[in-house]
Amino acid sequence: MPKQRYPSDLTDEEWEIIKPLIPDAKPGGRHRSVDIREILNGIFYLNRSGCAWRLLPKDFGPWSTVYDYYRKWTKNGTWERLHTTLREELRNHKGKQSTPTAAIIDSQSVKTTNRGGVSGCWKKN
Repeated sequence: MPKQRYPSDLTDEEWEIIKPLIPDAKPGGRHRSVDIREILNGIFYLNRSGCAWRLLPKDFGPWSTVYDYYRKWTKNGTWERLHTTLREELRNHKGKQSTPTAAIIDSQSVKTTNRGGVSGCWKKN
């Protein structure tokens, strides 16, 4: 029976781009018994759907395994490297500098207090 595909799954083209950016298994340990592409698909599914880890469909393997890889890659900087590499490649592809030189923050993205003025614990006498 073929595996169910989800809209958040990596395409073959996307997988070929991301695959070299994923760290190899640690040397000397057990060989990986999981499909790293499915681990990524599980993480992307969770990110897109907003479901809880324990509600992750079994198509991606045990939720705890997917979560373990997510945590490990967060701690060792894999996500940061992946994001930086993909951003730089996309910007270069579009003929831009690899890193942005400016950023814009709008009022819809950054929440402020409901009232204007100074906030805090001190009062003016």
